Amino acid sequence: MRNVTAENITETFTGYFGDDTDPRVKQLMSSLAHHLHSFVKETKLTHDEWQYALKMLQWTGDITTEERNEFVLLSDVLGVSSLVDMIHSTPEATSSSVLGPFHISNAPPRAFGADFKGDFSGEVVLVEGVVRDTSGNPIPLASVDIWQTAPNGLYSSQDEQQDINSFHGVFTTDQQGRYAFTTVRPVCYTVPSDGPVGKLLNATGRHPWRPSHLHYIVSAEGFRSLVTEVFPDDDPYLDQDTVFGVRNDLVTTYQPQAAGTFPEQGLELSGKVDGPFSKIQFDPILMAQHQG
Repeated sequence: MRNVTAENITETFTGYFGDDTDPRVKQLMSSLAHHLHSFVKETKLTHDEWQYALKMLQWTGDITTEERNEFVLLSDVLGVSSLVDMIHSTPEATSSSVLGPFHISNAPPRAFGADFKGDFSGEVVLVEGVVRDTSGNPIPLASVDIWQTAPNGLYSSQDEQQDINSFHGVFTTDQQGRYAFTTVRPVCYTVPSDGPVGKLLNATGRHPWRPSHLHYIVSAEGFRSLVTEVFPDDDPYLDQDTVFGVRNDLVTTYQPQAAGTFPEQGLELSGKVDGPFSKIQFDPILMAQHQG
């Protein structure tokens, strides 16, 4: 079309699609163009503002590495990651939550009862759970990929002092669907704010804090994979998570346990913990592939 105007540019854009365009691609791109063009017209976006936005996106790409994905972080702080999680979660299964930018591939396998804490300071936390289906049946041989920050608030990929596999591990549930491990309590921390995401947070008067949490990816044959997090009920940032990841069913209580009550067998630290410790129970529920 020669005479493209502000009134017909969206229709013109979709009219350029080829006849063999995948229907889902056509739906996504048509909706994107409609909302993006409406945003430009509604806000009367200036050339300088658009150029600034493009520079921010370029900066996002420039700062992204294998260890830090700024695009994922941008999606998180804009609420897009959580919105995608929420519209694809089902009430019968455990809620999804954000993956975040610091998951590492090929984390080492860990045996039942393995210890993450090692020589790091802090109170021991015993984490136990059973992976179940929506009928309450345990799921044996499920994969439970878990990671968290060290006590300094940094993930291993952010911290040269940590081994890359520090506080990372993949468990396989036993025949009763159980997994267990020991760790140190994760801490609340700030998302990286030295890049475009930090610029965005500052411009909108937002803080960069996340409540403390454990990350999970739980998967099993015949079931939908679950990406989620577990939060303590006493964290000061529980109601103001900067990436909108908190859900009611993901909040749990760290139960104090008296000295001398740590399990005497079955765990890597059995016989090695004399003082008080904490304990949490988290039972992920997976949705079968054919459900929903």
